[in-house]
Amino acid sequence: MIMQASLSYATLIQNPLLWAIAGGIILVAFYVRAAIGFGSGLISVALLTLIFPIKEVVPVVLLLDLLGSMLLGAYDFREIRWPELRWLIPGSVIGLAIGSFILADTNAQNLTHFLGVFILAYVVYALVMKPERLPQVALPWGMPLGIFGGVVGSLYGGGGPPIVAYLQMRHLDKRAFRATFQGIALTDNILRAVMYIALALLTWQLTVGFLLLIPPVLLGLWAGNHLHMRINQRAFLMGTLAVLAVVGLKYLL
Repeated sequence: MIMQASLSYATLIQNPLLWAIAGGIILVAFYVRAAIGFGSGLISVALLTLIFPIKEVVPVVLLLDLLGSMLLGAYDFREIRWPELRWLIPGSVIGLAIGSFILADTNAQNLTHFLGVFILAYVVYALVMKPERLPQVALPWGMPLGIFGGVVGSLYGGGGPPIVAYLQMRHLDKRAFRATFQGIALTDNILRAVMYIALALLTWQLTVGFLLLIPPVLLGLWAGNHLHMRINQRAFLMGTLAVLAVVGLKYLL
């Protein structure tokens, strides 16, 4: 049955339709990633798990996100705001460790409602205040929000929402926002890749399957980057809030 299909190389190469469906999902996900800087993991995992096992989807999407972070990070390298990362990266590493302990002793599903409420509350706050008029927080706020993002990353596979909230309240322009987010995403992806390899969640068959999905990643990033360069700052901010709202609702439902 399709619901039991594997995301491995052998399955994809023998089933062109499954390969095409997975590729279409990945293309859309990375179009959004390039356009607003994040969201590829959420979209990919949410849609791919309708067809493939989640234990295979998450490691493959991690590799795809790692590739996306590297490419966008290299493209936007000069736009990265390094002072932000000096606080965000240590916080994220601490949060990943804390999240791992929580995951070992707690049913992470029980914590999703809190995360959903936090995200939606921030979205409502940002809409009421208007994104461009959000208060500007100081650099040290990157540490606690980085920790929060790291915890979320350990529990749910991506710590984007707290980091997005922080970068929005730092009032970075759209290019700097996207570039700086790739820096923290790259750190998160590398740490989780090491963990997945250690836990034998990332197999050779899945790694080769990942290679088959690189073309739609590249096409999605190319198309999304064209949109990113053309939309104005307000449209960019509203787009990030829209994706956050979808994330928040997903965690509540």
